[in-house]
Amino acid sequence: MSKAFYRKYRSKSLSEVVGQGHITDILSRALKEKKIAHAYLFTGPRGVGKTSIARILAHEINDLPYADDEQHLDIIEIDAASNNGVEDIRELRERVQLAPVSASKKVYIIDEVHMLSKAAFNALLKTLEEPPAHVVFILATTDADKLPDTIISRTQRFNFRTISTEEVAQHLAWIARQEGFPADEEALELIAVHGEGSFRDSIGLLDQLHSAAGSSTGVTKELVETFLGLPPTELIEQLVSAYETGDIAAIVNLLGNAERAGTQPTIIATELIRTIRDNVAKKPQLLPLLDTLLEVAGSSRPDIKLLTVLASSALSSPEIAKPKVIALASQVPAISVPVAPKKPKIKKEIALSVETKPAPAPVTATEQIPYDWRKLLEHIQTSDIALFSVLSKCTSQLEGSKLTLYTGNSFYKKKLDDIRYRTTIITALDTLGMSGLTIETSGTPPPPTDELAASVAAIMGGGEEYAIEESGGQG
Repeated sequence: MSKAFYRKYRSKSLSEVVGQGHITDILSRALKEKKIAHAYLFTGPRGVGKTSIARILAHEINDLPYADDEQHLDIIEIDAASNNGVEDIRELRERVQLAPVSASKKVYIIDEVHMLSKAAFNALLKTLEEPPAHVVFILATTDADKLPDTIISRTQRFNFRTISTEEVAQHLAWIARQEGFPADEEALELIAVHGEGSFRDSIGLLDQLHSAAGSSTGVTKELVETFLGLPPTELIEQLVSAYETGDIAAIVNLLGNAERAGTQPTIIATELIRTIRDNVAKKPQLLPLLDTLLEVAGSSRPDIKLLTVLASSALSSPEIAKPKVIALASQVPAISVPVAPKKPKIKKEIALSVETKPAPAPVTATEQIPYDWRKLLEHIQTSDIALFSVLSKCTSQLEGSKLTLYTGNSFYKKKLDDIRYRTTIITALDTLGMSGLTIETSGTPPPPTDELAASVAAIMGGGEEYAIEESGGQG
């Protein structure tokens, strides 16, 4: 049976470790000068070599050859996730008093040490304070913040860093050469990116792809995208381009194609975030989009949220909206606000009246959007009668650039949240010159507009406002 890549190519000495030179250099000098600490603490993200270096260090302290598939009686590994009770640590305290069997030091590697209970930490503390001379502890954790300060202060701490994409890709290329199979450079970079700085995860993914790849084609970029369910790079680039040009139809079409291909909207959002982040220095105008894309993963309808984010942000971005705002501003009549007349100046008992013309109030971008609910309904009635039948039973409210559609019940809300209906509404708003609005739906009736009615509704736990016409007859 073949051995997994991550085990087969695990480092066997400190000199073989990749990406943690700031740690291996110090440990190598300490070993050379016989300066061995009684307790070490290795902290950092998963899959970056903490356990591997702990095992290597344990063997090199005792001048023992390291083989991954061999165990030594004086090197004991403990998983704190499953041995986290105070009784486990008390048993450990008794065992550390025993001298090594054949090595010079008895080394205890406690992995995921942050999983120990509070009582277990207290029991371990005494041993760390006054350990026997023949014992060395190596503690490893992915969450150092959960360790008591008293434990940390009694160890030599080494912070492991995330491995860079370039270092991971180079190591993957070396493994591919050792195994004798072809692997595209772009494919290896993509594997490294989605390994998120973890050697173990990246090497494990390469192992899986090697098994799935053909003997002639090897590991290709297309294979990685298919295996991980990633959208093609071209799709992400086209979505960014459509956003920059405000091409809503292209955005709808591209997202529709991705949905039919089975690509998850959360994955599309993740890839968009990654792409924009890598190019934000060249295209700082994409920063607002980068911020709103973070909301997609937490949405109950990520497909709708992604469409709304891309479409609404595209329409409201400064580069796209500016010409529209200028055009709309020329159609908006000037707004004048009455100004209180100045007090007359009196000189030599003669009153001089000063005529003051009111200064026009500034017009904001939101006021320049000529929103008209009736026109929107009329437009949709001619293009989509099914959507019109739903919208005609709803009420809208515009606050700033947020357009809220109050449906009155969850059934109509679900209809308006459908990607087809939402796309039609956005397109209609764009056609009518009402661009730049962010659409939200509410399954409740609209809030009362009258202050007294709103107060009564608040006391009664909600309600709906109705207009009552006075009868012309006599009572």
